[in-house]
Amino acid sequence: MAANIAPEGKSINHVMMVKDHNNALNYILETATLRKPITVELIRFINALVMKNTGSIYNTSLGEVNASNGEFRKGNVSAGGSYFPSYDKVERLLKELVLSLQETIQMISPTDTEKQLNLSFTAHYTLVSIHPFYDGNGRTSRLLMNYIQAYYGLPLGTVFLEDKQEYFTALRKSKSENSIDWISAFMHKEYEKSLC
Repeated sequence: MAANIAPEGKSINHVMMVKDHNNALNYILETATLRKPITVELIRFINALVMKNTGSIYNTSLGEVNASNGEFRKGNVSAGGSYFPSYDKVERLLKELVLSLQETIQMISPTDTEKQLNLSFTAHYTLVSIHPFYDGNGRTSRLLMNYIQAYYGLPLGTVFLEDKQEYFTALRKSKSENSIDWISAFMHKEYEKSLC
């Protein structure tokens, strides 16, 4: 397929999203092989790769945000009836997340697959709940999950297209009940499905 030509029924924007996601996936696989630590900068770079060709520029009262550069949002956001932490808490929450991930990664036994998977699902849920970016939060969160799985040498998990609504429902239930149980159970089910 020639560069930037969309298959029938697909937009150029869709093609660019897929291309960017593939580049981001290749990057996290390479980085996980090198066992680089998870940092705020790593998360921002993953988001920048995800949004490279489709990110918009947002003009806010606090200044411009270029979503294709992995810049944090400068405004409050909601999605699907859920509200996310105030923009001024994003950086602190991300620092807390990466510190927790770095500490936990060191403590998990190389043979404890269940704890490794749980950590990857927790990282995904926590990042998507912080919602640090205007765009690409779900993709970035799932790539962080994949990074942890690849770090431990596990097969990568995914959310199947036919299960997307169930995924969003599990996210909403976990958020409304302040419990990771719903999304964790869903992600475990998806992970088992991906191994079949």
